[in-house]
Amino acid sequence: MIVHQFAPTLEPGAVGAHTLVARDVLRAAGHTSEIYASEIDPAWADRGVHLLRDARGRADVIVYQMAIGSVVADAVLAREEPIVVNHHNLTPMRYIAGWQPVAAYGVTWGRGQLRELAAQARLGVAVSSYNEHDLIEAGFPRTTVVPVLVDLASLDVEPGPAPAPAPARTDVVNWLFVGRLAPNKAQHDIVKAFAAYRRFHNADARLHLVGGGREDGYAHTLQRFIHALGLDDAVTLAGGVSPSELAAYYRAADVFVVCSEHEGFCVPLLEAMHHRVPIVAFSAAAVPETLGEAGLLFDVKDPCTIAAAVDRVVGDAALRRQLVDAGARRVHDFDVSHTGPAFVEAVTSAARPA
Repeated sequence: MIVHQFAPTLEPGAVGAHTLVARDVLRAAGHTSEIYASEIDPAWADRGVHLLRDARGRADVIVYQMAIGSVVADAVLAREEPIVVNHHNLTPMRYIAGWQPVAAYGVTWGRGQLRELAAQARLGVAVSSYNEHDLIEAGFPRTTVVPVLVDLASLDVEPGPAPAPAPARTDVVNWLFVGRLAPNKAQHDIVKAFAAYRRFHNADARLHLVGGGREDGYAHTLQRFIHALGLDDAVTLAGGVSPSELAAYYRAADVFVVCSEHEGFCVPLLEAMHHRVPIVAFSAAAVPETLGEAGLLFDVKDPCTIAAAVDRVVGDAALRRQLVDAGARRVHDFDVSHTGPAFVEAVTSAARPA
């Protein structure tokens, strides 16, 4: 069977990595599969991905990777093959309208295209039950859930040097969050909780915020907020990092803290579990679904409550061990050996007569 994927862009990140793994599992199952995108990040120019203009020939199924509005969706809608929409995430407008006008336009465009795709697609595949609600609301007659495809083995890279500036003492507690700087990921709430932790629990703690997006309005406001709290020397805005640098941040971390208000899945949770870092997280969107019982979930975002939860995780060896072991079990559920066959079965089912 020929199963081609179409994507707005192919670039480092959760959706791009998922798309590459999806191609690999389709090929391993004996299917012919290529990826076509309107834009390809130069860093991934050697990944065997083709530009949209080079799409030729008929496929048995087309899989569209949905995360933003794009001309690629229009190109898919113009084709005659059965369509499967693999839906990742469309950030609610309330989080981006005042901060990221270009992204806000893309989300509005994407929501309209999702409805158009619903009228034509044979199947909508969501990466979480939380995201599946978007497909149902858009009018997809048939939906299913298959988690993001993650090659956990690819995370086992040799860590780079310790995150700079490295702490001078071994008893310094390192907080970590990984994700693009964005209002829905609420790094400002992590900073609030971190400030409370420094004041009431450990004055020498450090916070590492890893992820791109350092040039937009939210990032600049976050930097000013950190400065106003007197935390310039304690908080690192690392930006995008290499796989070895990311592994170094996880190796140095004592706790992974999530305050996001909207996550369609949250792949960094899997990364933290894989690297045996205990997790403290706000229970919102797809976070509890992804995390399961492998972390401490809290229903309120009070800075002192979060700080106290982190202090407990750091100071209680038995609890820490319990969370780390639960994470190791939980992340195994997302191994591509489990999710890959489910993905292949879902997308190839669209080629069968309705």
